[in-house]
Amino acid sequence: MIPELLSALPLTLAIMFVALAAGFLLALLATTLRVRRVWGLSPLADLYVSYARSVPVVLQLFVAFYGLPMLLGLFGIKVDISPTLASMVGLSLYHGGYLSEVMRPAYLAVERGQHDAADSMGYTLRQKIVRIAGPQALHIGLPGYGNAVIYLIHNVALVMYIGADDVMATAHLIMERSYNQYQFGTYLVLGVIYSLLCLIAWLIVRFFELRFSKYTSKTAPTKIKLSASI
Repeated sequence: MIPELLSALPLTLAIMFVALAAGFLLALLATTLRVRRVWGLSPLADLYVSYARSVPVVLQLFVAFYGLPMLLGLFGIKVDISPTLASMVGLSLYHGGYLSEVMRPAYLAVERGQHDAADSMGYTLRQKIVRIAGPQALHIGLPGYGNAVIYLIHNVALVMYIGADDVMATAHLIMERSYNQYQFGTYLVLGVIYSLLCLIAWLIVRFFELRFSKYTSKTAPTKIKLSASI
């Protein structure tokens, strides 16, 4: 039982890591558009975030699995979307929208005086984000980011509903094959696997929280002065 469950773990991790990476990029783009307020694009970013946060994740997976081929078909592109690819697309869209609501408040929580000080010293937008606002926003948003990662790990278990062969789908096959004889043991092993994944994610986020704890609003003015002196 355990070896069979572990054999499905690489696919589960692949779906999770792709959703983490693609979702982060989507969240970064959506947050930028929502903060900068670009005409015509910012309302679309608001609509996307509202969709990702309001629609249940399992429905978003169904939309990616059944709706994406229909959408591409409107442009004359006929393609079959595999359950694995649909899982990656659906979870990436969900994670990006949810994570955008972590990034935007974290960026806006940086004191306005920090931005004004950087502008007065002639910092470019890139320098201001990398040296001043970015580290402070990162420290503020890390706890929320950790929660978003843990929610994503939980929601990966839903990909079985569109046919992806993850650990949850494999567990159900094992139980059906044994007529639910090992139901409790199978769910127990699943609980251990997901708990370990969440624990690893929490430890990584906690490490970076401690690493970036020096970038707070109290120490930020000092950082600006040091950068100016250099």
